[in-house]
Amino acid sequence: MKQVIIVRNDLKMGKGKIAAQSSHASLIAALNAKRDEKNWYESWFKHGMGKIVLKVDSEEELNRIFQLGTKAKIPRSYINDAGHTQLPPGTATAVALGPAPEKYIDPITKNLKLL
Repeated sequence: MKQVIIVRNDLKMGKGKIAAQSSHASLIAALNAKRDEKNWYESWFKHGMGKIVLKVDSEEELNRIFQLGTKAKIPRSYINDAGHTQLPPGTATAVALGPAPEKYIDPITKNLKLL
């Protein structure tokens, strides 16, 4: 079990902003998993809540990853910034897939690079 967080690298967010957006994505996807795939969530939680943070270089690529996660029925989240600091309101910043078994996540994210 793992969770993958995908962050838009083209936005050139500061480290704190990346941490905040990643946290939003992780938490919302985990809550969705707890609701929709309780066994996946519990196994992931029990075994250390493994996470990997990857990057994409465009909103289009972020959307594509999210749509593939939707098609695969993986618990997920899509984060749009509120616009209080570095970005305009509504800017798409991050997606999280999982927690879910690696066999569902890896085909979607295997070609992405670490942040």
